[in-house]
Amino acid sequence: MDADDTQRLRELRQVVYREFVEEGRPPTAAEAARRLQIGVQEVLAGWGRLHDEHVLVLDEDRVAIRMAHPFSARQMHFVVASAEQKWWGGCAWDSFGIMAALDEQVLVATTCVGCRRPLALLADPAVEPPDPYAVRFQVPAAHWWDDVVQTCSTIRLACDPGHAGGGEVVDLPTMWRLGKVWYGDRLHDDHRRRTPEEATAVFADLGLTGPFWDLGAPAVAGGDGGGGG
Repeated sequence: MDADDTQRLRELRQVVYREFVEEGRPPTAAEAARRLQIGVQEVLAGWGRLHDEHVLVLDEDRVAIRMAHPFSARQMHFVVASAEQKWWGGCAWDSFGIMAALDEQVLVATTCVGCRRPLALLADPAVEPPDPYAVRFQVPAAHWWDDVVQTCSTIRLACDPGHAGGGEVVDLPTMWRLGKVWYGDRLHDDHRRRTPEEATAVFADLGLTGPFWDLGAPAVAGGDGGGGG
């Protein structure tokens, strides 16, 4: 891939993130084409490559953005709000990821995966959350990208560990730290995906070890983000 090609893919990625941050939604292919002064087919071809590399997530017909972790184009289980904007968060991890990517306080609203009662928390990049909540992971890391949207839908908040159900349970301070490390540079122009070894090191540093957190083949870890994205 030459330098011009790399730069174009970076621009196609950044136009998506910029729109999400400013408008709470992704651009359409036509909007991205106008902003970048290129053709719609070039946008779709570039987005297709970014989808295949697990940088963005397209919808089933590959013509619209479904997710750009930590942001979701459609309602899932989390609403995340700053003082200026609201977003759909793909999962508990992504909700802390929005906090980290913006580097500002956000309010997170969801429901307990166990008892369904409403939950809310203030996610602050400068202050570890004091809430007694826990985060439930159901899909092992090696399978996150089998269906990444479904994977994200299973990474849920519980009002306490006893309500988390089956899977791996992660305490809220660890989830907060993971969100900061994983997403802190997500909006930067020079952001790059982690290698499998780098991703494994992040998990290990936070005490997330064992077969559940084994990313498996390099292609799985190639997409850096919440729910594997």
